[in-house]
Amino acid sequence: MKYPWIDDFLKGMNGVTSDFKEEWNWDRYMIDGKMFAAVCRNDQGEEKLISMKLEPLEGDFLRQQYKDIIPGYYMNKIHWNSVMADGDVPDELLKDMLEKSYALIFAKLPKKRQKQLLGEG
Repeated sequence: MKYPWIDDFLKGMNGVTSDFKEEWNWDRYMIDGKMFAAVCRNDQGEEKLISMKLEPLEGDFLRQQYKDIIPGYYMNKIHWNSVMADGDVPDELLKDMLEKSYALIFAKLPKKRQKQLLGEG
């Protein structure tokens, strides 16, 4: 995979847990059980796609800019986007996309829980 840093990057965010969903062949990254990113693997266990949630207009814009960003694989195609794991999306852009996905889910948590995850409460 072109993005070997992704697992450490995602697990380094406040409150993130991960699991492997065997039926789907996905590594899922969640905040309080709500998924914000997934690394989808092929039958050989190799990374195929990285999926994340974005604001619909931003996702649409990025899909028009990069051929390796597609509508979410097996996800809601309006809110989710997938990046080809061997594609040409710059690391910094993918990191930005993943951070925005995290922020979208984090913002939906109760304020008290947000403070706990940030170490403020």
